[in-house]
Amino acid sequence: MARQTVGVSSAPQPEQLLPWALRLAWVGVLVFGAASIDSATDSSSGAVHSTAIWAGGAVWLIGVAAMAIPAVASLTATRVIVPVALPAAFTCWALGAHAVDAALFVGVAAISTVIAFSGELGRAFVQASAYGDEDRHLLRPPAAYLLAVVLTWAVWAAALLSGPLLLATGSWILGGSLTALATMLGIWAWPRWHRLSRRWLVTVPIGIVIHDHLVLAETLMLRRQEIATVRLAPSDTQAADLTGPASGHAVEIVAVEPVTVIFAATPKEPRGKVIHLTACLISPTRPGRALAAIGARRLPIG
Repeated sequence: MARQTVGVSSAPQPEQLLPWALRLAWVGVLVFGAASIDSATDSSSGAVHSTAIWAGGAVWLIGVAAMAIPAVASLTATRVIVPVALPAAFTCWALGAHAVDAALFVGVAAISTVIAFSGELGRAFVQASAYGDEDRHLLRPPAAYLLAVVLTWAVWAAALLSGPLLLATGSWILGGSLTALATMLGIWAWPRWHRLSRRWLVTVPIGIVIHDHLVLAETLMLRRQEIATVRLAPSDTQAADLTGPASGHAVEIVAVEPVTVIFAATPKEPRGKVIHLTACLISPTRPGRALAAIGARRLPIG
């Protein structure tokens, strides 16, 4: 009997296309952003106008560098830099930029930000840094930690946008203070922002790895013989919560025997906490895709 082969679709996947979509949208940020900044500052002094144009160009180029080569570090850089376009666009609109230019600037800035924070783009970037036969899946951020990150980023972005412009107007003390704040806050916050890009569920030939040093003190490795089943968590689950906690659907991993887990240190428990669990919850950004990847490793799916 002749062997029949099943054709595999060669259509590009979203995680392959989205990095290019982001780069295209970022070009739009340059085009419409430059026009908006120019019209918003054309009645200001030459120093303010030049500072706005050159500072905007510098931020845009940093964004180009961030998204040029997909990697874990560049994912963090992309998600820090790209959203700066949104407050910049609304500021230009408020300062009297031409309505059409400002609206287009807001539009491409919003599109760029949505793409930058999409689960598919995040997977493309973290998978590009994978070692060997790893399949990485980003985890959703814990709600409380995400709130702190957003507030910190908002303060940093406001200082970054206003400090240089105030210096250009001659407000040396306030402008210098805000510029220094943006610099120091960026240095301090970077490793804390970067933790969110380094939280993964990883499938490997011998089992499952939970790489999450925000929640766990040590990476958790579960070998295939230790795994009873993996499934979407039922509403009445009693599994240990390793999500942070994070919102959305969780995936439950049930172990054959109790497994020792060490939680990361917290202000309440500076030495961490050790527990023994038979089931745990994790929160991939795309639970269905994560379960499909686990099934592809011939691990038990329940």
